[in-house]
Amino acid sequence: MKITVLTGGESDEREVSLASGCQISAALRERGHDVVVFDTVTGPLSAAREQAIRAEGVPTVPPGTLVRDRVVGGDLSFLRDDPVAGAADVYFLALHGGGGEDGRLQALLEAVGTPYTGSGMVGCALAMDKELSKRLLRDAGIDTPDWLMGEPSRAEIEARLGWPVVVKAACGGSSLRLELVHGPAEWPAAVERSRAFGDRVVVEAFVEGREFTVGVVAGEALPVGEIIAEHELFDYECKYQPGMAQEIFPADIDAALAHRLCREALRAHDVLRLDDYSRVDFMVTADGRVYCLEANALPGMTANSLLPRAAAAAGSSFPLLCERIAMLAVERRMS
Repeated sequence: MKITVLTGGESDEREVSLASGCQISAALRERGHDVVVFDTVTGPLSAAREQAIRAEGVPTVPPGTLVRDRVVGGDLSFLRDDPVAGAADVYFLALHGGGGEDGRLQALLEAVGTPYTGSGMVGCALAMDKELSKRLLRDAGIDTPDWLMGEPSRAEIEARLGWPVVVKAACGGSSLRLELVHGPAEWPAAVERSRAFGDRVVVEAFVEGREFTVGVVAGEALPVGEIIAEHELFDYECKYQPGMAQEIFPADIDAALAHRLCREALRAHDVLRLDDYSRVDFMVTADGRVYCLEANALPGMTANSLLPRAAAAAGSSFPLLCERIAMLAVERRMS
């Protein structure tokens, strides 16, 4: 197949996206496909640039400044103007955050009828908006940590959530702009920092327990993984800096809990109208209560990312996983 991998973009997850895209391209070529990598900001990537990005990997420190997405406009001219990238049989979306993951790009691709990987416009929009997705999960009977929006007072937090609380952007990802506020004395400074998000802010009750993640591919749950972070939260540093987290696949848990987590992941995937593949994150308390933290419509796709590691635990190599995701997009368009 002719496959164009869309990557990069101008969201604050650009570096993660580039790392995903360039590893996906190498994996698909290993399976014999004709692959072009297209940065939605700079255009096609040369072989040398791809190789350099693969060698660099994901930066171990988060971006110093927040860059708002300005890539996806009202048409697909940035693809149509490139004769190679625009001739794809399928677009493999390796974008994170901004216009690549919130449904806007998916809507444009739907309009021109070209197959693309991952969830559709509605699923991406629902999963990206943490407030909306939490409401839908709660209404479906899937436990999720209680939350408030914006800048609640300390009294409101104490009455509704208690301390500590997790502060995060409503439409962020890659554990960027994620902060644990331990008590009321820290709250005013946290509010000031949150104003730089350029986004609505979710203030969420902190759930103490074990963190798990479940990948979903083609309607089936992959082996459960456990995340043991060095920090109190699985933040950007823990996610991308070597030695800052253990990611155990399959998780060392009993069959009953594994079954429950897989069942809840599939339910969340369906409630949020996701397609083809996703990754759903959970906390489990000491008394066994399961809380769904969020679902990721376009999870990280480097070979060492959580979803590929779950697939490896199920016996699938990274190239096979990438090829399967591309084929699912084609099959969905043909059905």
